[in-house]
Amino acid sequence: MQKLTIGVVGFGVIGQRWAAAFAHAGHDVRAFDPDPARESAFGQTLPGLISDLDALGATNAPLGKIEFFTSLAEALSAVAFVQENGPEKIELKRKLLAEIESHVGDEVVIASSSSALLVTDMQTECRVPGRIVLGHPFNPVHLMPLVEIVGGTLTAPEALQRAKVIYDEMGKKAVVLNREITGHLALRLMGAMWREAIALVRDGVASVEDVDRAFMYGPGPKWTLQGSFISNQLNAAGMEDFLRKYGPTYQAIWDTLLDAKLDEATISAVAASTADAVKGRGQEQLKSEREAGLITMLQGVARHGAL
Repeated sequence: MQKLTIGVVGFGVIGQRWAAAFAHAGHDVRAFDPDPARESAFGQTLPGLISDLDALGATNAPLGKIEFFTSLAEALSAVAFVQENGPEKIELKRKLLAEIESHVGDEVVIASSSSALLVTDMQTECRVPGRIVLGHPFNPVHLMPLVEIVGGTLTAPEALQRAKVIYDEMGKKAVVLNREITGHLALRLMGAMWREAIALVRDGVASVEDVDRAFMYGPGPKWTLQGSFISNQLNAAGMEDFLRKYGPTYQAIWDTLLDAKLDEATISAVAASTADAVKGRGQEQLKSEREAGLITMLQGVARHGAL
């Protein structure tokens, strides 16, 4: 893997974890945020992030250097790739990407971590719109492997491939979408499942705890290892046999899927049932339990995962 200098613009929770992941992969990081307090906060967080990444064993490269700047021009001096993590506001995003462009060479790919905005809408004020891509991570960013790469109408195919190479070489699992769509890929899949889950809780079919248990101890482990398509193929003599054999059952389910609107009654019902499932644990305890479990699970996926 070629060692690079990476610019990280926006140094909140997402940017800090990107910085740790890039540095752990051996890249030097030059980070920018207008809030100088971000640097001291990161100093307290970084050891834990690196410890997580060491446990995951993502790379054997020497740890890259992380420098923090309050000047965007200084931060982006001589960078080879930029990961932008600004607020999810389209007007701000357009201006930020155009400003980033003024401080980097024309060949530098600029990736946005945006979870909701479309690249086509973000790149409208850019001087070289062909190098603007989406590089959407999953939380917690330093641990979760998935990165969704999408281009806008003016994005060059080479920019998508350049981003994919950088993410893949640092140990991420990049997916490249063939076209833009709201919510990208994983959020749409999650959204479809979660709409049904919320409706089931709202209608009193099951509690939040039992809905989550059904996923965690049903398809969840198999899907984590092999995905939904390969997992289902193994339930028959192949995918075609599975679809012919179990297709009518799935069609009956699809025909009766529920709808969910986040009105006040639904929000109240889901929030109350979630509070019961949490059983008094605080947010920090839940996060710690999540991170510890993710490391162990991802170690197993690295050994036995199919994709």
